[in-house]
Amino acid sequence: MIVMGARLPAHLEVSGMIRRAEIEGGFATVLQRGERDAGAILILTLERGKNAALWERMPQIDGSLPFTRSREEDSEKKDEFVDYIERRRRQDPDCWLIELDIVNAGRFIETMVT
Repeated sequence: MIVMGARLPAHLEVSGMIRRAEIEGGFATVLQRGERDAGAILILTLERGKNAALWERMPQIDGSLPFTRSREEDSEKKDEFVDYIERRRRQDPDCWLIELDIVNAGRFIETMVT
């Protein structure tokens, strides 16, 4: 049996992400507020307004829940990326959607504690 550890309330985790992004010289904002304590968190990352990607938590066999890149924006099919985000928001109206514009977004996400 896999036992998952306690997770920070979503609003605290989001607040920490935003502060950390700003400390590192990036920009961060909440695009959609979710359920205060247990809402799923979706992270839309950009690097200087380009290279949009969406990150979502994906359960692993060891019980961890790292953020994993679930979608990348194709410059020729931007509508598909936006449509996916809108579908996710409709599927889970309690989710948080955070936008982070930060240099080396992948590294930033990978270093977040899960």
